[in-house]
Amino acid sequence: MSGRAAPCNPQEIGALFLFEKLTPEQLGRLCAEGRVERFEPGPVYTEGEPATCFYVMLEGTVVLYRRVGGDDVEVTRTSQRGVYAGSMQAYLGDRVRQVYNNSMRVTEPTRFFVLPADTFAGIMQEWFPMAVHLLEGLFFGSKSTQRAIGQRERLLALGSLSAGLTHELNNPAAAAVRATATLRERVGKMRHKLAVIAQGSYSPEVMANLIDIQERTAERVAKAPALSPLEASDREDAVTDWLDDQGIPEGWRIAPTFVQAGLDVDWLDQVKAAVDEDILPSAIGWLNYTVETELLMDEINDSTARISHLVDAAKQYSQLDRAPFRHADVHELLDSTLLMLSGKIGKRIKVVKDYDRTLPEVPAYPAELNQVWTNLIDNAVAAMNSAGGEGTLTVRTASEHDRLLVEFRDTGVGIPAEDRGRIFDPFFTTKPVGEGTGLGLDISWRIVVNKHHGSIQVESEPGDTRFQVLLPLTAVEEESA
Repeated sequence: MSGRAAPCNPQEIGALFLFEKLTPEQLGRLCAEGRVERFEPGPVYTEGEPATCFYVMLEGTVVLYRRVGGDDVEVTRTSQRGVYAGSMQAYLGDRVRQVYNNSMRVTEPTRFFVLPADTFAGIMQEWFPMAVHLLEGLFFGSKSTQRAIGQRERLLALGSLSAGLTHELNNPAAAAVRATATLRERVGKMRHKLAVIAQGSYSPEVMANLIDIQERTAERVAKAPALSPLEASDREDAVTDWLDDQGIPEGWRIAPTFVQAGLDVDWLDQVKAAVDEDILPSAIGWLNYTVETELLMDEINDSTARISHLVDAAKQYSQLDRAPFRHADVHELLDSTLLMLSGKIGKRIKVVKDYDRTLPEVPAYPAELNQVWTNLIDNAVAAMNSAGGEGTLTVRTASEHDRLLVEFRDTGVGIPAEDRGRIFDPFFTTKPVGEGTGLGLDISWRIVVNKHHGSIQVESEPGDTRFQVLLPLTAVEEESA
């Protein structure tokens, strides 16, 4: 977007902190080779476009922002005279890609002193005092941007994890709701069947036998063995035949439930021997409802236990109830992260855990290590999705000299050799625009190296990429990442 040209006053330019040490001749050159432009509210330049100009604000208000995950994230908003943006790396020439690293807009009529990128590059190389000011500002501005976008990276990861956790919780919750509704129906039928039996002219001994059989049937359900499909099919055939022989209606419908509960022909023979022949059909029907209610209660128990397990994993992942710095079992951290990311990993990617369970706990910031695992697993899944969506993620732990190794190995597309030296650089990403901030590995590097005195490295070729995190086994002093 172009502004409206205005006169360039060397005295006004010289009052800016970037140019306050320049001579009248140098200020005259700036006004001769640069220009003053006035912009109405709106965009000035856009992230990713060729960086053609260097902007210094004379008056007004500017907003700098970056594109992160499909959203525009504000990095800086200021009305301070002399702030600058644009082609700040022009002096590096072809050594870096000369594009705007952020977007700039103004919120009120704003005047800028504007230098063409080529002119700015030449002046940078000639006038050292200005270079000192610029590089100092560039350094602190970059740190501020890293913090702002890094926080956005954490929020994006949290949103993704929350969506995955919601999905994982929904399945057992829905199963529990369905089982509860069915259980209510079965209990009602069981009460009705009991009423029918009670209306018969049965002796107290017969009723006691029925109650005893019901109790022993419930115990048998709790100890039901796991059967292979072939074993289950054979047993269902045998039970169906037995029920048919006794004149029990719809034996084929009852047989699978009995077999699932661990009941067989021998058990049914015991039931037959314990009750009179005329009561047998009602007794079998009552036991069927008993078995169904026990199985449904097991399903509800399994579902609620799964929900509890997921909630515990979420607490373990977030470390909400733990001290920030403590001795931690990395396997617990890895397991909670894998569970939290299971929705994103999907069913087409196989996860292999190759853990050395004899490893000791390590002094660490567990919540931040979980962020490292999240970033590395997310990158591995993205690499395998790029290779067709299938593959194997292997998470390995081992002892390496006096350090603990955590390795993430994927079968994805690999990292090109020309990119391996840059993957830990801030804002470097190989993902499409809007899908990656380029800070995941930078944040991981700072957490591992700065906060834990460890190291992180990568080995990669197509089909075999390994990120290796090495953590010391001795305590480290707290440092800022």
